[in-house]
Amino acid sequence: MTGARKIRVLVVEDSPVVQQLLAHVIGEDPRLELAGIAASGEQALRMVDSLRPDVVSLDIRLPGIDGFAVTQRLMRDHPVPIVVVAPDVRDLDIPMRALQAGALAVVEKPGSMARADYQTVARHLCTQLTIMSQVKVIRQRGRPRNGDEESPGNGGRGKGAAVTTPPPPPLPPSTAKRQFRALGIAASTGGPAALVKLLRGLPTNFPLPVFVVQHIGAPFVAGFASWLGSVTPLPVALASDAPHRPGHVYVAPGELHLTAEPGGMRLVHGDPVCGQRPSGDVLFSSLASAFGAAAIGVLLTGMGEDGARGLTAMHRAGAYTIAEHASTAVIHSMPGTAVRLGGVTEELPIDKVAARLLELVSTGVEPS
Repeated sequence: MTGARKIRVLVVEDSPVVQQLLAHVIGEDPRLELAGIAASGEQALRMVDSLRPDVVSLDIRLPGIDGFAVTQRLMRDHPVPIVVVAPDVRDLDIPMRALQAGALAVVEKPGSMARADYQTVARHLCTQLTIMSQVKVIRQRGRPRNGDEESPGNGGRGKGAAVTTPPPPPLPPSTAKRQFRALGIAASTGGPAALVKLLRGLPTNFPLPVFVVQHIGAPFVAGFASWLGSVTPLPVALASDAPHRPGHVYVAPGELHLTAEPGGMRLVHGDPVCGQRPSGDVLFSSLASAFGAAAIGVLLTGMGEDGARGLTAMHRAGAYTIAEHASTAVIHSMPGTAVRLGGVTEELPIDKVAARLLELVSTGVEPS
């Protein structure tokens, strides 16, 4: 790293003890340098304006305005990559809302140096700060103050009627109908917000089981699934070795691959694929093998290439495959790789995906 410009990190944290700890963690990493420390949300907003850091490490429980409000205002006025640092993996409402508002990742707070896993957690934090500092975030406008997007019939709450969105382009020409039996979705950076937008567009009587791989730290997966179920119409649960049901969303648990077949789901211990476990490639490949042309695959925003080859396998098996368009993807690497591999039936912006899914399950299309 000699001669290379270090990544400047603004730490937003109200505890003086944790401030010192995070300053030490950042100072020990040769890729990073501490740009400043803010003890409140209001101070953070002023410092981002003056310091222009490359990335923000954001605590979620702050005096005055909370981490969600900080994220919302930064993404509106001074877009900057934000990594939420959460001390308690059991309560994810605020960090998940921050991800929905535009934060890029949520990681575990290192805590005391006496912790057995301190070095592992500290390294992961620094790696996420480094990676996310490279993301080109965009200004976000018009978000409701409580973080919930308004939808007809549900007063802006997550549960209830599906969100009405403009229709997608006409379906590719088709001459035969097909009964779809399963939907798989994979996402990484920017995925929580994209998943909320997609799932809010599906009704409670959606006729397919939905299998989800979201790259997120293993300690946060259970809370993420619970949060997702609280802000979207469909029931959401962690996947397990069990039968699946139509209209239910099954989220792959941390550090296990998820596979699906007509009779049920199976969790698999195995090596990471594309550096990920759970892996979108593993899920999509299982759908290609078990369901063939009766499956739908959706690859959303994310860094790297996970899911691209699995989605291509689905496409070759006759499945209908959708990649999130670059116009809405926070990071287009995962869906873009699938497009380059020839594994995508069509690209759609995220606000058009749910409408396309409803059209597919109500009409069917000819296998490509």
